[in-house]
Amino acid sequence: MATEWSKLTELTRDKEFMIESVRLSDSGITIHGDFELPPLARLCVEDQVFVAAFVRCHGSLKEMESLFGISYPTVKSRLNRIADKLDFAQIKPFEEESEIIASLEKGEITVKEAVHKLRKSS
Repeated sequence: MATEWSKLTELTRDKEFMIESVRLSDSGITIHGDFELPPLARLCVEDQVFVAAFVRCHGSLKEMESLFGISYPTVKSRLNRIADKLDFAQIKPFEEESEIIASLEKGEITVKEAVHKLRKSS
């Protein structure tokens, strides 16, 4: 299975593509539609291995240095490069609904802005 995934990520590297069907192997149920891969799955195999190792090392850059035989700056640089590809992570926490409503009541935002923020946060 890992070899097939490696071939798929090599073939599709840096190209946009959609998955059109998904089959649940234990039940044989197939679902057809347009499915986007999650951001981690879009990384090349080498970067996926690097991220998995980082998680297994509990984020220890020192362990990553030792595991991959590379310097601290190289680990940081590679993590930064990978992080740039993973724009799905929400760095700033969503505003709480009560904060949005309070802003609306104070007249700091319009109803339209409040609705937009509430939809975005759900």
